Amino acid sequence: MTRLLEGKTVLVTGASAGIGRAAAIGAARHGADVAINFSRDTAGAEAAVKEIEALGQRGLAVQGDVSDPETATAFVKAATDAFGKVDVFVNNAGICPFHAFLDMPVETFERTMRVNLHGAYFMVQAAANQMVNQGHGGAIIAVSSISALVGGEYQTHYTPTKAGLHSLMQSTAIALGRHGIRCNSVLPGTILTDINKDDLADQEKRDRMAARVPLGRLGEPDDLAGPIVFLASDLAKYVTGASLLVDGGAYVNLQ
Repeated sequence: MTRLLEGKTVLVTGASAGIGRAAAIGAARHGADVAINFSRDTAGAEAAVKEIEALGQRGLAVQGDVSDPETATAFVKAATDAFGKVDVFVNNAGICPFHAFLDMPVETFERTMRVNLHGAYFMVQAAANQMVNQGHGGAIIAVSSISALVGGEYQTHYTPTKAGLHSLMQSTAIALGRHGIRCNSVLPGTILTDINKDDLADQEKRDRMAARVPLGRLGEPDDLAGPIVFLASDLAKYVTGASLLVDGGAYVNLQ
């Protein structure tokens, strides 16, 4: 297998499980040393590092709540101290506590904003500053969502954050292009992760949602690993400000 990220250092937020973990393992499989951020799941983070190391790469887990701006500088510093540089940054950390719109608790709304959007802003900023200081460019990938393009009845607090991530990558692509830093987003469809396990606990609902996907199934975290590795690699050296739908065709299936 061609190792597309040979010699690179990759940072991934929210990587103790789900899409973040799949991205971290995928990067290691392609030759990268990987630092992961996690909030609470120590066992999951340790297991992810062991899997990275089993692939012959260096791994590092750094705990921190992304809603705190200081977590961003601490994470980037720890990774740089350990591996010497930051080549690729993947902003994945996010939450989606499903709730109706009319009685949305203020704290639920604000917490979702702080984690998904504010956290992403300061994480991307910290990684970009390190890349600029290094002087050899880099790649930033944000895990947005199909929810950046469509609505969700119980996601009125969540969908604006994912639209914001999509927009952030477009704007940072302009701001950072002169430094050789590419900024892109992936927009997953419905992926089976902890974030939606309660919402999809009803098998009938899962089957109904899968039937709407042209490829005939809901997504798995590993379905995002390839697209993220591609955008991180030199294969995408002239791709910036772009977004890549990874949804099995769900978005285009309107009839």
